[in-house]
Amino acid sequence: MKPGRQFLTIVAITLVALPLAARFLPGSHPLLEAVGLLRPMTSLGIVPQAPVDSGQGQGQGWSGGGPTPVIAAEARRLPLVDVVTTVGSARGAQSVTLAPEVSGRLLALRVAPGDRVMVGDVMAELDAEAASLAVEKARLVLEDARATRQRLERLAASGATTALQKQDAELALRTAELALQAAERDLADHRLTAPIAGVVGLIDVDVGDLVSPSTSLTRIEDRSSLIVDFRVPERAASRIAVGDRVEASLIATPSPPITGRIIAVDNAVDPASRTLRAQARIDNADDSLRPGMAFRMTLSFTGKDYPAVDPLAIQWGSDGAYLWIVRQGKAQDLPIRILQRNADSVLVDAALEPGDLIVTEGVQALRPGAEVALASGAEG
Repeated sequence: MKPGRQFLTIVAITLVALPLAARFLPGSHPLLEAVGLLRPMTSLGIVPQAPVDSGQGQGQGWSGGGPTPVIAAEARRLPLVDVVTTVGSARGAQSVTLAPEVSGRLLALRVAPGDRVMVGDVMAELDAEAASLAVEKARLVLEDARATRQRLERLAASGATTALQKQDAELALRTAELALQAAERDLADHRLTAPIAGVVGLIDVDVGDLVSPSTSLTRIEDRSSLIVDFRVPERAASRIAVGDRVEASLIATPSPPITGRIIAVDNAVDPASRTLRAQARIDNADDSLRPGMAFRMTLSFTGKDYPAVDPLAIQWGSDGAYLWIVRQGKAQDLPIRILQRNADSVLVDAALEPGDLIVTEGVQALRPGAEVALASGAEG
């Protein structure tokens, strides 16, 4: 096709499209007005003309034969819900790293990775031969100290002993008792028991290894519930509180959200990240979750009530968003500030008065001051 024909085709399409847009797409009016085409189209009858005041206080609809029919209803009031979404990392409700209290050679392991243990269950034993001998020696010393005290008590009746000798015997007996307690404690430390109930992790040593208090044998995790650490933005710092409901969703795999509760909130906002640290507890009774997993944490904060309008009722002009309302039987455009968009409604901040109706259908023919008639299905 030659360039001249292409140009004529474009002009023809434009001449057809502009009147159609002006007639049936009110949203195009600000653009047409900006380029100076809206007023000529209105004078030619392409765009409905403004109602004419007859001087008797009776407005005329755009059809020229009476009030403009519209469908309108009062705005509902719904709370503004601020949803905060962040990411957190989970850990067990309790976790303990098991290490021996004394040095020695590992004699036996009583558990395997993945085993469940209860408080007090024996998990490992160290070679305790030297510790057992120390206990026997301490017992012999204690028996000798008791015998010495008993002998001095018998001699005291005949006056053959002094008060100082009795005092030394009592001291020796007490020292022997403490030495036995220390030896028995050392012997008990050669048996490692579970300090909490939970699941045994990987074991990092083998039987026969020489271990010390700095040697980590394994880790016990209580997974009956998980603690999720996360941070919320500064704007939520004054609203989050212990006991608030939170929903946790796994990031790695699609899964239904798990309901939890806030159990702790930090006392200061981090000045570097402008966030506040918080912790939530989520249930893990079926043991399907693991410490270290990442969760998407969602919190909802309910605020003040605001008018909720149908999305179709919102119009846009050169000054921003507005609504057509019916006030005392006449149409009026009302500027609004959009606060939140929901699935079936939009929360707005607007100077609505009691009795105002929001126009949802019939806005194409409205102009400020035009009289309106509520069509069938409208609520008055």
